[in-house]
Amino acid sequence: MTSTPATRASRSATDRASWAPMIGLFLAQILMSYNVSALPVSLGGMVETFGVSPTDVSTAIVTYGLVVAALVMVGAKIGQRVGWVIMFRIVVALFAASALTMIFAPGVEWVIFAQALAGASAAIIVPSLVALIAENYHGAQQETAIGSLGSARALAGVSAFLIGGTLATLVGWRQVFVVVLVLAVAVFLLSFRLRGAPGNRGIKIDFVAAVLIGLGIVSLTLGINNLNGWGLLFARPDAPFDILGLSPAPVLIVIGVVLVQLFFVWTRRRMRAGKVPLVSLSVFGSSRERAAVYAMFIVVAMEAALNFTIPLYIQIVQGRTPFDTSLAMLPFNLTVFFTAMLVVRFYRRFSPRTIGMFSFGLTTVALVWLAFVVTNNWETLPTILGLFVFGVGQGALVTLVFNVLVTASPKELAGDVGSVRGTTQNLASAVGTAVAGALLVGILSVNVVSSLAEHPELSPELVSQVDLDRVTFVSNDRLDEVLSQTDATPAQVDAAVALNEQARLSALKLGLLILAGVSALAIVPASRLPDFRPGEIPESVATGENAD
Repeated sequence: MTSTPATRASRSATDRASWAPMIGLFLAQILMSYNVSALPVSLGGMVETFGVSPTDVSTAIVTYGLVVAALVMVGAKIGQRVGWVIMFRIVVALFAASALTMIFAPGVEWVIFAQALAGASAAIIVPSLVALIAENYHGAQQETAIGSLGSARALAGVSAFLIGGTLATLVGWRQVFVVVLVLAVAVFLLSFRLRGAPGNRGIKIDFVAAVLIGLGIVSLTLGINNLNGWGLLFARPDAPFDILGLSPAPVLIVIGVVLVQLFFVWTRRRMRAGKVPLVSLSVFGSSRERAAVYAMFIVVAMEAALNFTIPLYIQIVQGRTPFDTSLAMLPFNLTVFFTAMLVVRFYRRFSPRTIGMFSFGLTTVALVWLAFVVTNNWETLPTILGLFVFGVGQGALVTLVFNVLVTASPKELAGDVGSVRGTTQNLASAVGTAVAGALLVGILSVNVVSSLAEHPELSPELVSQVDLDRVTFVSNDRLDEVLSQTDATPAQVDAAVALNEQARLSALKLGLLILAGVSALAIVPASRLPDFRPGEIPESVATGENAD
């Protein structure tokens, strides 16, 4: 049966759904993203309040992403079994409880617990957003709704750095999470406007697959997060144990990779037997879907690394306020916000492959540029320009790759797509934060040790009084305080401060160059994204070839 363009346009206008339910889903995405973005903004305040190192606070960021990534596939099945709307309300209430825990946390351990609770809640919120959008919106409206989730993430980043930065500077870091509580209450009330299909009690949860993927992701993330502290190969003194002298970190990474592979083997076996899997592997059915997953992982990991690095330098190294962090991050977050909304308009003119390759090209150029122009002052025009260009590429990619996954799968797999999105994004966020911390501290340690030879005034006797095995990012004032407890003369203190400043900046520049290399490599998976626009017939379909 055929229809004329006028008929299709009339049907499209008739089928347009109300945007009212989308308000709650939009705010739910803001809720999760604001919570994650608020953690780096509160970095300095938590370090001061609890008397811990920045990497201890970053553990809370990693914990949130780790829990979401480990549980989101199970969360998708729970949502399908119980019903998306009911589970949505329950977990939003749990998110509110996590915000209360953050507000009244007596120690960093409670912060980590609160983020674990928030992560468990988000493990169901993430797939529910995709499932509820798929149930309520179609065609161009669905594309716009999906794009709004990407813009919501960026808007949350802007809000967290502006509102959160102002609150953390003028009132305190705890008040930053009062906003999370208010958002959670608002989303809970708006959830009564949502409509969704009832749950299907016949859906079974594959607990073997759930254990394999959960333990695999936890093992991977813990290993990567502790490479610097426990040792890259051989165990360091801070390692909780060693395996014949080896650090447990790389061992955990290997175990994680093996468990994830076993998850795929088990899932394929279950699907061949005609049983319902934890997640349908048809989501990864072609090289195009797999390319979208790879691209999503890389772009989110790069964003997480940058979101950790800039607050680290501004608040810890420079000793400045969270509001200064907000101003430094504003060009990036605003650009991501507007690009995520506007990139949908280019879908009718350019293929996902073209947009993806161009966007990764932009992020690569921006990171190389930043590596050469960045100084200890983030508000310089060249630095702002670099963050702006990076934001354009980032905003386009986050919306693009998600849209490719959703539109490539049927409506009944929306929950599975949401779980894949949640696993990928949150694992990437945890890994990006962990790698950024380990990489920068590792480079800093090497820089400090190698630079000592260039400063003969820093005698071996003085160096022996400083624990070089625990090199980390500290401000000049903190370094002065540490050296005041040694035999250092004023001249030696000045030399140590100069060495520290140069080592920090070199670590930052090299770290940005490494990120640029990762971004350049990501052009390869981007080249496997679909090369056709909506409404076009793929060449592989027209000729009967395999999509791979």
